Amino acid sequence: MANNENFFERVYEVARLIPEGKVTSYGAIAKYLGAARSARMVGWAMNGSSLKEDVPAHRVVNKAGILTGKHHFDGTNLMQQLLENEGVVVIDNQIQNLEKHFWDPFEELSE
Repeated sequence: MANNENFFERVYEVARLIPEGKVTSYGAIAKYLGAARSARMVGWAMNGSSLKEDVPAHRVVNKAGILTGKHHFDGTNLMQQLLENEGVVVIDNQIQNLEKHFWDPFEELSE
């Protein structure tokens, strides 16, 4: 369990760096952390992030820009509302112009 907790904390560290108005994917975070096949584990970390107020979990979506984690937020459309408050357009639970809003930690944080 300690390894999962450590991985989860690393996921939260990356998520905290996502700029307002940008989104990334579970897979992009996993790839950045050197665990490219662990997108699902990143999802589990994000599911548990509700206990951490400083983790902007609403900015993490699936690779197609679909709000797959929305049911983990209080309220019916809270995830969408939070994104729209940051200028991200969401239609039918999918981010529009994903390439415009996509933030790739591998590109942005790697030297």
